[in-house]
Amino acid sequence: MATRFDPIRDLDRFFSEVTRTPNSTTLPMDLYRDGEVFIARIDMPGVDPSSIDVDVEDRTLTVRARRESEVADKDVKWLTRERTNGTYARQLTLGNRVALDRIRADYSDGVLTLTIPVAEEARPRKITVSHTSASGSAEVVESTSTDGGPAADTATGGSAD
Repeated sequence: MATRFDPIRDLDRFFSEVTRTPNSTTLPMDLYRDGEVFIARIDMPGVDPSSIDVDVEDRTLTVRARRESEVADKDVKWLTRERTNGTYARQLTLGNRVALDRIRADYSDGVLTLTIPVAEEARPRKITVSHTSASGSAEVVESTSTDGGPAADTATGGSAD
């Protein structure tokens, strides 16, 4: 029976195997916007909270954590070992419309929740429009647009500039 050659699939498999390190894995994440904040919820089961490190450098937010095995490897013969131990890492590229100095992190029940506020200058606001009539008298007209414009999507798992 002939097998079908798919060079794209084979290249993808090759690069994923080459770039994978045995002691590093990614962390599953949900990311959404709720009003004036972005929320990232990252699954980190079995991680000691003291091993979690969150930092921001050059608009890249990095989350690192370590999970250790509760069993000494040298004294046991593993029958099944499916739980990954080692270093976990996840990076988010943040846009320029988030308040980096106000990011909060909370770890509860195996989930790290990051709250990333939208910067004040990127928030939608109402603009007052004044109108001067031909007679020279001015009146104020309220604008009804509250479109968030480009500030509406500034934190993603990829580049957001």
